[in-house]
Amino acid sequence: MTLTKLLAADRIKKRKTSADEISNLLKVVERDIKDAKIEALSDDRRYATAYNAALQLGKIALLCSGYDTKGAGHHAAVFDALPDILGKEHGKTAIYFDSCRAKRNEVDYTGVFNVSSTEVTELIKEAEAFETEIKRWLEDSYPQYAHK
Repeated sequence: MTLTKLLAADRIKKRKTSADEISNLLKVVERDIKDAKIEALSDDRRYATAYNAALQLGKIALLCSGYDTKGAGHHAAVFDALPDILGKEHGKTAIYFDSCRAKRNEVDYTGVFNVSSTEVTELIKEAEAFETEIKRWLEDSYPQYAHK
């Protein structure tokens, strides 16, 4: 969904960010990816933690573009905005992370523990690849926010 449509639907709002805010979010991403790799944790917690890393990376893209989420459904709005921010080629990434959002919701809100170690490993791998992509995007498009 385009940023214009998300704004018209009242799912996002215009907002400026700062280098400190982006730096802090990047630290959360690094921590969450590291924590998601702790095999002593349950697969459900590892999955939710890796998912949070991906969510924060998407939020970085949204914030750098001058927007933030608004109200209910804010996780979905982040992933809905990704193709418009990063380019249509990121549509599959957005769909994948949105499907992870739905699974994470199931785990967190219904108590259904249905995450496999294979899904955890895949999500960690995808979050790490997305982290690399977002850091490259920051360097190219928003160097003032790039993690030094």
